[in-house]
Amino acid sequence: MLKLDRHPLGVRVYVLRHRIHEWHAGLAVLAFAAVLAFMGLLGPAPPMLIGLTGLWLVAKDWHDLTPTGRDATSWQLGIHRRPLPFRPSRHLDDVPAFAAVGVALVAIVDLISAVTPNISWRGDVLMRVEPVDVMRGAHALAVPVSFALLVTAYYLYRRRHRALQVALALMAALTVFNVVKGLDVEEAVLTAVAAALLWAGRSSFYVRHEPGRLKSALWRVPLLFAAMFLASVTAVAIAAPASASALDILRGTGDAFLWQRPPFAFAGDELAQTGLAVQLTGLFVLLVGAYLLFRPIAAPRDLPDSDLRKVAAGIVREHGADTLSFFKLRTDKHYLFNADRTAFVGYRIENGVLMISGDPVGEASGVAQLLPEVVAFAERHGLRLAALGVSAEGRTLFEQAGLRALYMGDEAIVDSDGFSLEGRAIRKVRQSVTRLRKAGYRTEIAELGSLGPDVVARLEAVAKDWLGGVPERGFSMAMDSLRNPVGQDTLVVYAVDGDGTIRGFLHFVPTYGRNAVSLSYMRRQRETPNGLTEFLIAEGIEHLRAGGVTEVSLNFAAFARLLRQPRGIVERALGRALVVGDAWFQIERLYRFNAKFFPRWEPRYFMYERRFGLARAGIAALWLEGQLPKPRILRRAPARV
Repeated sequence: MLKLDRHPLGVRVYVLRHRIHEWHAGLAVLAFAAVLAFMGLLGPAPPMLIGLTGLWLVAKDWHDLTPTGRDATSWQLGIHRRPLPFRPSRHLDDVPAFAAVGVALVAIVDLISAVTPNISWRGDVLMRVEPVDVMRGAHALAVPVSFALLVTAYYLYRRRHRALQVALALMAALTVFNVVKGLDVEEAVLTAVAAALLWAGRSSFYVRHEPGRLKSALWRVPLLFAAMFLASVTAVAIAAPASASALDILRGTGDAFLWQRPPFAFAGDELAQTGLAVQLTGLFVLLVGAYLLFRPIAAPRDLPDSDLRKVAAGIVREHGADTLSFFKLRTDKHYLFNADRTAFVGYRIENGVLMISGDPVGEASGVAQLLPEVVAFAERHGLRLAALGVSAEGRTLFEQAGLRALYMGDEAIVDSDGFSLEGRAIRKVRQSVTRLRKAGYRTEIAELGSLGPDVVARLEAVAKDWLGGVPERGFSMAMDSLRNPVGQDTLVVYAVDGDGTIRGFLHFVPTYGRNAVSLSYMRRQRETPNGLTEFLIAEGIEHLRAGGVTEVSLNFAAFARLLRQPRGIVERALGRALVVGDAWFQIERLYRFNAKFFPRWEPRYFMYERRFGLARAGIAALWLEGQLPKPRILRRAPARV
């Protein structure tokens, strides 16, 4: 009648040869709850709780409600999810969230139990087998231990392995304290069962910690508590009455830490809250100690050496067919390679987010091997995963790693063979070009490596004048400097006035595997005539076409589709909001500027992790691109090259 069958996605249960899903059990539980409610048994609360359990069983198993979704998801404590090729199924479960809530509730229950009087008859029973001082000591110790357990709940949510170990130890201690302090069997059973469930889900807590961090914490945390104790003893001594002895002051300090009443009243109205101050100080030190103890492995901060940069540059030259691939060679990016070093991603870490620049680059088999390693790296270090400037092809890859996609705008790519200044539609660009030519301006194109030091210095002076002292911005779609060691093969189109002085330039990086270049940045002196940028782009396309380049990637236009071809009421409303906000963010103006050259638009996506991870990843992206100033208190010293 009953048969259990092993399956790669979880155990399957069959009754009379029919597969039993969780939603079947959920419907049965709902029916049972309805019967209890109809018969009026147990009151209204138990049937309601049983009914909610049934609804949860149905909701979490919704994939199995349809034939196409059956056997496509793995069992989870939370909502069932489809397995992903680049992310182990255990890393998709909801155990940490449930564990955090459960442990927090257990800690609160134990805390309330510790600060409330015992049931009288249970206290009488305990007094026959243990001294009163033991009972009182267990009551006192249960308070800070409950607080400590409450603190670990947050780190359990963050999947910290060491938090799991500490929580289990604290719950074991509380189980004993609950029995010893007042024969509180209910609290003891609740705590023990929660600890057993936490142990059963231990594989979900995989964020590791460096051994050095533990050694450091083992001396820092006691030193921190010792300093706090000395400061607290001093405060209590000042606030204590003159008749209090040194032993009374030590005992009063200990009682304050254990949230017990000291053996004396503090002197003076202004010092009456000294006990509360000591208690709050203890909580603060507890939080600091938890941070020191539960911090994950620190991600490497040293930038890649020259050998690794050569490997990355070689992969880009062999496989960098995406127009943003070359930008991974910025000197401020870290790299993660697969084992064979046939594929890599460029990334930086901000706001606890490992932000990948564009698509992975490399052999297809290498990328398939690399992405699970990137996921594992982020998880070991307690980081969220995100990617900025991802193509449609890259979006598919990252979705297989569990990331969500947000359309962020379009890349404007001009077909140089089809580009022309003829026709009414492009007349404004043609007028700018004609006006600048009459003013004596001309353009030159050259590889950056072929330019003399004086020319490069002049280009840097033009860029400095345009930026007004602000450093170069960018992360995924711009180079960091003209001095980048791999930039010798990049192209510069510069405008020279009638006196032979360079007044503006465009910097293009190559795209390997196709006859394409990508605009890194465009700079001009501020006092140059209007239309110089249009003149540079139009002339630059002509130069590039003569050199065999068929595709020219221009600026990225944020949310261009919402302005160009909105879909539905929501996108039209967002498009209007972008027009209104153009005075601050120049989104519409940048789109209109790109549209002058009649490009084709290729969408780019922002990939982020988890339903509520967009805000955190979005702040990290804005910091990296230089669109949002980072608070000074959060700024770190530059990493070493």
